[in-house]
Amino acid sequence: MAVNIKFLGGVRTVTGSSHLVTTDSSHVLIDCGIFYGHRDEFYKINTTFGYNPRKLDAVLLSHAHVDHCGNIPSLIKNGLSCKIYTTSATKDLCSLILEDSGKVQEEDIRYVNKINHRLGLPPRRPLYTAQEGRKSLKKFRPLSYRQGFKITKDIEATFYDAGHILGSSVIVLDIVEKRSSPLRIAYAVDLGRKGLPLLNDPTIIEGVDYMILESTYGGREHDPIDEAKKELKDAINKTIERRGKVLIPSFSLERAQEILYFLDELFKNKDIPPIPVYVDSPLTTNITEVFRTHYGYFDEETRVLMRDKKSGPFDFANLRYIYDKNESKSLNNDKSPMIIIAGSGMCEAGRILHHLKNNVSDSRNTVLIVGYMAENTLGRRIVNKERFVRIYGVECELNAEVVVINAFSGHADKNELHEYVTSCLPIKKVFIVHGELGQSQSIANILSNDGVDTYIPEKNEEVLLV
Repeated sequence: MAVNIKFLGGVRTVTGSSHLVTTDSSHVLIDCGIFYGHRDEFYKINTTFGYNPRKLDAVLLSHAHVDHCGNIPSLIKNGLSCKIYTTSATKDLCSLILEDSGKVQEEDIRYVNKINHRLGLPPRRPLYTAQEGRKSLKKFRPLSYRQGFKITKDIEATFYDAGHILGSSVIVLDIVEKRSSPLRIAYAVDLGRKGLPLLNDPTIIEGVDYMILESTYGGREHDPIDEAKKELKDAINKTIERRGKVLIPSFSLERAQEILYFLDELFKNKDIPPIPVYVDSPLTTNITEVFRTHYGYFDEETRVLMRDKKSGPFDFANLRYIYDKNESKSLNNDKSPMIIIAGSGMCEAGRILHHLKNNVSDSRNTVLIVGYMAENTLGRRIVNKERFVRIYGVECELNAEVVVINAFSGHADKNELHEYVTSCLPIKKVFIVHGELGQSQSIANILSNDGVDTYIPEKNEEVLLV
């Protein structure tokens, strides 16, 4: 029996993860993420699948980050009829993420079409709408960790905890037809770190023949997570001494909740004064509610905290969640020390923009960067400490202190990737994906030096497994 993997996206780059596993009788897609790029490239790549969606027998979803799940509604619009298997936490997170993704696209298209109308160009359409994002959840079927499930007549799938975000999975396929023993494929994209707050460590998978491995930080080392907590404490205390505000642009999923966890610890230990903390993002607020619902996915320490609703990490006394836009804007009139956590993570949209516009010129304030900032984003310009940054069309002088904390990453670094793979040996071959080419080559070299057979596929390359 022939078994093939076609590497469709998230190859030699970090967006648009999607991979097709085929046998003589089955077509199974793992992940269907959105590819990010310039607008024309964005629409071309995200509407070109490299396979017929109608012929898929199953879709397996590793987790709810949009670069892994964000193109599922497009898949459905193009004829997908099979079930989408994932964990229950990922399903509930996707109900928010996919609707929000559709909403963002609709808003973007409205802006583009205003320009196109003035230029006499035809109108454009979003990949999908908020309603189409929400409706896609009808095809989701939740599975528990370690619950083997036969998704086709010759493939059994099992989800294991990846330790990356709430509900994230290492997906294992056991292909059984016409073989004396199953062929086992492990999909470790994305993979978490040991010792992160909230989450369990990634599960080691035994008996693997082939592994598909991420390489986002394949050539880099993270600072210890305890260092992130110390840097957070120091940045907040310095800002309070200046009677300033701490602005934290944050991704709504996982990073914001991780920051709240650390703030809760710092307040309880009296490492920082009890100043107000505002979560100014409806999406973050709704995602945090999913975290409360699915606390069984957390590590034991967090589960104990979550059982006490009055003292849990997402409910401390000086924390306030903001929905109303007017209440959000009113924070700019309050000049007292506070912490504001708002989206988006790269400062390209969302409520963080009006907070930055009103506060970056004040040297008492701090912009605290806790996540990756891509090139050509406002977040990267702030990280680079450019003297002037344009926000809502206005040139703002960047006088606020900029503090960058790199230790918060939820991706395994080169040492953690190496340790994970070697813990799963023996493996016939490791396919390196989900990383810029330099990062992929770095972890491939590290593993090869240990005698592990590695391969970095090209986009749309198909490989026969033997």
